[in-house]
Amino acid sequence: MALHPIIAEDVDSILAAPLPWDRLDGRTILVTGAAGFLGSYLTETLLRRNERAGNGASRVVGLVRDGRRAAQRFSHHRHRADLRWLVQDAAEPPPGDLHADVIVHAASQASPRYYGLDPVGTMRPNVVGTDHLLRFAARCRAERFLFVSTSEVYGNVPPDRNPIREDEPGAVDPAAVRSCYAESKRAGETLCVAYRRQMGVPTVIVRPFHTYGPGLAPGDGRVFADFVECVVAGRDIVLTSDGRALRAFCYVSDAIRGILTALFQGGDGEPYNVGNEQSESSIRALAELLVGLFPDRRLKVVRQPVDEKSGYIPSAVARNCPDTSKLRALGWSPTIGLAEGFRRTVRSAE
Repeated sequence: MALHPIIAEDVDSILAAPLPWDRLDGRTILVTGAAGFLGSYLTETLLRRNERAGNGASRVVGLVRDGRRAAQRFSHHRHRADLRWLVQDAAEPPPGDLHADVIVHAASQASPRYYGLDPVGTMRPNVVGTDHLLRFAARCRAERFLFVSTSEVYGNVPPDRNPIREDEPGAVDPAAVRSCYAESKRAGETLCVAYRRQMGVPTVIVRPFHTYGPGLAPGDGRVFADFVECVVAGRDIVLTSDGRALRAFCYVSDAIRGILTALFQGGDGEPYNVGNEQSESSIRALAELLVGLFPDRRLKVVRQPVDEKSGYIPSAVARNCPDTSKLRALGWSPTIGLAEGFRRTVRSAE
């Protein structure tokens, strides 16, 4: 399966960023969750960069849970010598014969659909897996370890503290089942800081805010992914809440550029928000935007209660918007707005 033209355009735009790409020359890069949404974009970017690097190409090791899914997703790369698949649970330690110079830990169950159905499986890659990988990084004397955290570490921040800065301590209830994701990411971040302090592992942390784009899995469970799936299928968009919650949505190519900016230029042990505060919208307004982008489909927005048997646990967060000034100070800024981003997302799925 060839790479979709929209994704190819996105990857080219990422590689156009003025970053020190030559630091990857000759390195082995381990990406966990390499067949996931963010992980697959990172992997595609690294492989496209290799095609331009010649003798300086890096080696990419993609850790995935489902080897068959990865082979299908990356079938256009099946004969590459610079790509190796490592099929295992991200909560298990890497094999003893593996070496990596750069580690990007992006493996996680990020969908609210799993928080009620598999809270243990949601937590383990973020805590146990992160510990294994940090030990591995120390053993390899890795040059960089990047932990892909989440905006959910902030919990329900009051409106007067939005947009949210990285020094916001957040408020998460550890006794709530839905906190399996946020609390495990918080623990993963603290592990990164601890390993840097005690073992000298050069870590950096990114906190993505509501990233969307081509490659969102059908049935993902996140509200914006469900909206896209409805538009692609020609179904009315279903709201399971009043839609007043505010979220800042970031298109995937902007997010990947932000993640790579932190990887290359972020301070050791520092967290960075990755999001687009200029694309903040209520959930209801986003649904109306998507309907309006494709008027010929004659779709509408309807209200329906959530199915309690689905495992989906709604968020109680009223507003979640980042202050990205810390990442912007490194030279990054988002470029894709809501309308363009969601139009590209829908078109890529058709």
